[in-house]
Amino acid sequence: MRPRIHEVIEGRQAPEAIEAASFAAIDAEVPGHGFTPGQWRVVQRMIHASADLALAQSTRFSAGGIEAAVAALRAGRPLYVDTNMIRAGLSMARLRRANPEYGPERVFCHIADEDVAREARAAGLPRSLFAVRKARAVLDGGIAVFGNAPVALLELNRMIVEEGVRPAFVVALPVGFVHVVESKEELMGLGVPYVAVAGRKGGSPLAVAAVHALCSLAEEAR
Repeated sequence: MRPRIHEVIEGRQAPEAIEAASFAAIDAEVPGHGFTPGQWRVVQRMIHASADLALAQSTRFSAGGIEAAVAALRAGRPLYVDTNMIRAGLSMARLRRANPEYGPERVFCHIADEDVAREARAAGLPRSLFAVRKARAVLDGGIAVFGNAPVALLELNRMIVEEGVRPAFVVALPVGFVHVVESKEELMGLGVPYVAVAGRKGGSPLAVAAVHALCSLAEEAR
């Protein structure tokens, strides 16, 4: 047996070539998808991150959503993320190519804050709910990124309806079995710009992939 890594080494397959071949394979397996070029860039990168071709059927965008996301990134709007996994996964280099003023201080996550944990214990409710409440100033006019917690998205939905909070863009990709479908469906009826995956699927890797794709679109629009 000859290990197949030798084919990669001998063929000098650069990372860029492997990525390009992956995107070409995705394009070939999802012909006639019906997305706009900008929307497809986001879906394509999410498929690349997950190898889940079904995302081509379940991903939803609001009208003008891509344009709203690009404008928000070009303006350097702050991001609120629902997990530290997303915060760690986001490429600051990509964000800075969208707007050079981006830095770690513009990406917020309160899920591990002591005051949030304290409130959650006292109320007997998930920390994600109180983390979103703490981020109200960031969420109003900022970019909200959900890859884990449907309760967090439900709380944002409430803030939109009852408090007039208006995010510039929402990445609605919570994952799981409880409150997930409902949180996304509710958001999609609130008139804010979004990308969402209908159904139970989602996750932090998909959320990161979506933001990175949007950063590339924002960089090209500069």
